[in-house]
Amino acid sequence: MNILKEIAVHAALRVRQAESNLPIEVLREQALALPGKEFAFEKALRKPELAFICECKKASPSKGIIAEDFPYLQIALEYERAGGECISVLTEPKWFLGSGRYLQEIAAAVSIPCLRKDFVVSPYMVYEARIFGAAAVLLICSLLTEQELAAYIKICDSMGMSALVEAHDEAEVQMAVRAGARLIGVNNRNLQDFSVDMENSRRLRELVPPETLFVAESGVKSAADVQKLREIGVDAVLVGEALMRAADRSAMLRELRGL
Repeated sequence: MNILKEIAVHAALRVRQAESNLPIEVLREQALALPGKEFAFEKALRKPELAFICECKKASPSKGIIAEDFPYLQIALEYERAGGECISVLTEPKWFLGSGRYLQEIAAAVSIPCLRKDFVVSPYMVYEARIFGAAAVLLICSLLTEQELAAYIKICDSMGMSALVEAHDEAEVQMAVRAGARLIGVNNRNLQDFSVDMENSRRLRELVPPETLFVAESGVKSAADVQKLREIGVDAVLVGEALMRAADRSAMLRELRGL
């Protein structure tokens, strides 16, 4: 079993445990009763300049512990003050040491939109993201069928949430387009073996319709990396490790922007 499948199996177990405490019918009712987010996440990314999605991440399967000290609220507020357009919050607990509580507290503390970054395998997790305060949820093509993907996007639409649909290759980009994705993220990290290929964004860019927001994910470490992505017409970049490891995150974000 590769790591992605292992994480997905654990995500399904988490859903079963959560449902035993709060049935999906009750969760759905609670989520739909909340005021709509009015697609704040994608609106924040639709701008002339390249947008930055800054990530709060304590650990990862490929790097282990990234931030031993993890003052997540302080980090999120720093991102907001530094001009980050959105914040990505890991909620996967076993491999990334994330938590829904982190997302809940960050979303309540900042005014910029937050993304729930997790391994969504059930509609339950989409409704849960809304309860946590997320304006968007990550949907990974390699974990879902095209029918599931389309259905989850519709659930997001019903709550004014955005779906960032993650693809790794040509077939998955085409699947995302057919499913109606308005935001497509190309992950430059292969989730099977964790190798990073920044050329992945360039190869797949032309397959994404011009009206669809294109997000480059993983592997961005320098202003030169950002400039290469800017040149191929990327709308936004998701940056995690480079910011999390920086002694001064505000300065690092300015550096990545080329300021």
